[in-house]
Amino acid sequence: MFRTIAKPEVLLTTLAAAGILMITMGGRQSFGLFIAPLDASTGLGIASISLALAVGQFTWGAIQPVAGAVADRYGPRAVLIGGIVLMALGCALTPFMGSGFGLIVTLGILANMGSGAGSFSVLIGAAAQRLPLEARGTASGVINAGGSFGQFVFAPVLQKLIQGIGWMNAMWALALITLSALPLVGKLTAGEKVHVQHATPDGGLKNAIREAFADRSYWLLHAGFFTCGFHIAFLVTHLPGEVNLCGLPPSVASWSLAIIGLANIFGSLYAGSCVAKYRSKYVLAAMYGSRAVLVALYLMAPRTELTYYLFAAGLGFTWLATVPPTAAIVGKLFGIRYLGTLFGLTLLSHQIGGFLGAYLGGLAITQYGDYTWMWYADMALATLAALVNLPIREAPVVRPATA
Repeated sequence: MFRTIAKPEVLLTTLAAAGILMITMGGRQSFGLFIAPLDASTGLGIASISLALAVGQFTWGAIQPVAGAVADRYGPRAVLIGGIVLMALGCALTPFMGSGFGLIVTLGILANMGSGAGSFSVLIGAAAQRLPLEARGTASGVINAGGSFGQFVFAPVLQKLIQGIGWMNAMWALALITLSALPLVGKLTAGEKVHVQHATPDGGLKNAIREAFADRSYWLLHAGFFTCGFHIAFLVTHLPGEVNLCGLPPSVASWSLAIIGLANIFGSLYAGSCVAKYRSKYVLAAMYGSRAVLVALYLMAPRTELTYYLFAAGLGFTWLATVPPTAAIVGKLFGIRYLGTLFGLTLLSHQIGGFLGAYLGGLAITQYGDYTWMWYADMALATLAALVNLPIREAPVVRPATA
């Protein structure tokens, strides 16, 4: 499985991208742990704080195609450095905010713009440009696993910091940890680009986007990824609140998030290997379908610590393991010349779903006192996502002959 990335230069590029994602995703996916202490400290209310995090979900997705386009045109180095610094700045300024609007600006916009600029579209695009064809599937799984490992590490560490030194100091510590990703940028961008024959004639970025949006399979991919974003954002934002409703300690939530990250390491590596063996659309359909089954089983199970840990392990296996097959389909359809931009647009759809998952969860708990209807919506959308992936065509788009 790993023989394709065993060459030192290939391995270094892959691990550098995985390390950056470990920090940018690990920190961002742990923001939900700050909801309760933020509410207790500021009195802003869960709905207001959820709105800030929901804006963050959308912002993280909206910046992806922009950052991907800039990286495709000018190179990823400046984009990654700027993103890391911006994320650290957003985290560092958050403790000074005492209003909902302030949280939207710092935690919602600045931190998530930075995290998004240092995330999947730029990292996978930069790595793909520097890796041979046979190594890209496995490398994308390893890079994705880096983000999952970050969640596994960051969730319990940040929970301990919140309990030990307070949420403000924990947020400042997160800002400093974020800056530690800067040395890895040079390692990722130092390698020479692999000279490959792109699947697409280079008609420019605008033509590539126009071509993509005229393709039915690309839209179906967006629809499935939208529901993935809804699912992940709802859980990462409101799982601590769900645990609290059951009368369990906060550590259950942080360890559940950590288990999700740990399980997704194996899920991401497995998904990366599956890309080379099976049609990616079937891999995605199986992942989304399994989520609907797991949520149904959770709703029927007793609310105990073991239930949450088993639920987290099951969900974690597919958590962000959807990224390698989704990126693979985009690459198969349109080539890798503008992969950062086109995959970034699918991530925007993912985060539109993420905005709704985070914000509607806050409204549900405020209006009804629990998350029952959100779980039902999550099951329905997961089932829909499994179905819409099946008609996707996995072949390069047919283009008219050009002189």
